[in-house]
Amino acid sequence: MPRSDPSPAASSGEGPPPGRPRPVPGGPPGTVVLTLPGTVARGEVPALCARMRSLLERGEGTGGVPGHDGPSPVVLCDAGAVTRPDLATVEALARLRLTARRLGCRLRLRNAGPELRALLHLLGLDAVLGARGAAAGAEPWGQAEEGEEVRGVEEGVEPGDAAV
Repeated sequence: MPRSDPSPAASSGEGPPPGRPRPVPGGPPGTVVLTLPGTVARGEVPALCARMRSLLERGEGTGGVPGHDGPSPVVLCDAGAVTRPDLATVEALARLRLTARRLGCRLRLRNAGPELRALLHLLGLDAVLGARGAAAGAEPWGQAEEGEEVRGVEEGVEPGDAAV
């Protein structure tokens, strides 16, 4: 059973404040939600990582975290409140992912708006942070355009071949 959030906001019927991790009601054990605030300052990143780490370490069903059994927990990072994504937001997401991975967990991004998805795509982090989706003006999945070489494919050259 997921652990409940004893914060005053939770007892008043309101959701937890942004940046506060909370268990997913009725979700699988070990699944928590971390809600990002509308804007993320670089100075807030360590506190976000510490909150996520704290909840995962004391939460129920946190398999994958040292000393626990069961499946790896999942942190759902809710970016629905992010209004103007910038590089500080991207840094926060990248550091949260690294923290989750170090704890044996997975980070999944949800409710990412088109601006955030487009920024992650532009930086090449959409696949890493799980923000794949239709981003405005971006090619889905980074498909090569006509006449453009596909990355990772190299043409072999035989000795004695004429240069083109």
